[in-house]
Amino acid sequence: MDQSPLLEMRKISKVYPNGVVANANVNFSLDKGEIHAIVGENGAGKSTLMKMIFGMEEPSEGEMVLDGRKVRFRSPQDAIDNGIGMVHQHFMLVPSLTVVDNMILGMEPTKGFNIHYKEAIRMTRELSARYNLAIDPLAKVEDLSVGMKQKVEILKVLIRGAHILILDEPTAVLTPQETEELFRQLLALKREGHTIVFISHKLKEVKVICDRITIMRGGRTEGVFETSAVSEQEISRLMVGRNVVLKYDKGDRPPGPSVLQVRNLSYINPERKPVLQDIGFTIREGEIVGIAGVEGNGQAELVKALTGSLSGAEGEVAVGGETILGRTIKEIRQLGVSYIPEDRMRQGAAKDASISDNLISMFYRMKEWNKGLLLNRKKIAGFSEAQIDRYKIRAKGPEQPIGMLSGGNMQKVVVARECEAGPKLLIAEQPTRGVDVGAAQLIHQRLLEMRADGCAILLLSADLNEILEVSDSLLVMYNGQFVAYYPDVKQVTEERLGFAMLGIERQSDAEVRRAIHD
Repeated sequence: MDQSPLLEMRKISKVYPNGVVANANVNFSLDKGEIHAIVGENGAGKSTLMKMIFGMEEPSEGEMVLDGRKVRFRSPQDAIDNGIGMVHQHFMLVPSLTVVDNMILGMEPTKGFNIHYKEAIRMTRELSARYNLAIDPLAKVEDLSVGMKQKVEILKVLIRGAHILILDEPTAVLTPQETEELFRQLLALKREGHTIVFISHKLKEVKVICDRITIMRGGRTEGVFETSAVSEQEISRLMVGRNVVLKYDKGDRPPGPSVLQVRNLSYINPERKPVLQDIGFTIREGEIVGIAGVEGNGQAELVKALTGSLSGAEGEVAVGGETILGRTIKEIRQLGVSYIPEDRMRQGAAKDASISDNLISMFYRMKEWNKGLLLNRKKIAGFSEAQIDRYKIRAKGPEQPIGMLSGGNMQKVVVARECEAGPKLLIAEQPTRGVDVGAAQLIHQRLLEMRADGCAILLLSADLNEILEVSDSLLVMYNGQFVAYYPDVKQVTEERLGFAMLGIERQSDAEVRRAIHD
């Protein structure tokens, strides 16, 4: 490697107009040809720092030096023009278009007055062969697996000439096998001379793939380390300022009577495609049932059917013996069902409302939260402050708009609201996606406390470590069906689970049917 860094950020600070300090005097350097991890708890300033590198934000103070020259990016296009690309956690692809259409969007090669599609296809094939990112240029993006979509995102960055790639949570929705393949591709890019910034909460993966690691905390840099020189526990402690439990002693608790009963649940979407096919399982009091699967295999539709937002589903779904198919969301909640949604911004929170208002949005109609015709603001404030303290939500106070919080702190507000409702059944969909190890530990421990109190919990997660550590039993979804059931998660490895998620290994119908407790 060269002695001088490829990219330097010197004494960078970012202060927003509302007074929030996202970065304070941060120094960050990137060497040519390395894979460099950036880790930190939610609100530590990682995202803001990356947004400044990619031109989505401008620093309030400090300077950035690229290849020995001072630069200042005022837009992502400035960053792209300087050889920097970013692959976002949530893919920025147009599903209805082909791979090649997505690849050339905004930089279409032309022949006369028309788009030169033959040249675009040639460019795509040549690039995918060069970097061993095999993909069919004419395939529709909506028909691709999650792993394939990620390849398109990486190729889309490379075709625009990026030599520095910023990858934001690149393995969040991948199986172990897809993650291994991605790592092989990243190492190939490194050998080609590319430099990669790897943002992740999965410390095990950081240790496997990264050369150096920058740890951030409270908007500042805690240190830069050779990855081989620090353990996962040391990284966690530097991130959150305390030791973090990475494994849980759940204790044995005999499950009680069944709370959720699902029988023969099926759903055909408007395009006449079977999305749910004869789904059946039961969750009992004091039991956590996990569902694993690559995204797009029916999990979203299953959750919608259980929470009252899917019309057209057939079969039997009951909570506490009460049928819920065809009931409204309000009616289902009144039966004691809480729901932590996958998308906190779209479904989980009203971002312009205060933390307080978000926390009581399930309760405000109840008499105990009202004082005559008005809300009992004193009681609400006391409840909100207690939850901010209990869930360690980083906020100025209960009246702060939730949209001003980091993603992880916003998630903790949503989790607090749903858990403190005292549900009989909690449906937790990706409850720790995008949160740091400290926040994930807090959420996991709360789920286990609720299990101990007799709550029935359905956990859907793409984080295999989470689902194996927290669940009691485990189901795997593939192509709208359950293809595997593990009554004891202690008997399952991540590799075996990954093969089931990809549809490579599947159990007999009789084995899967054991998930229905008679």
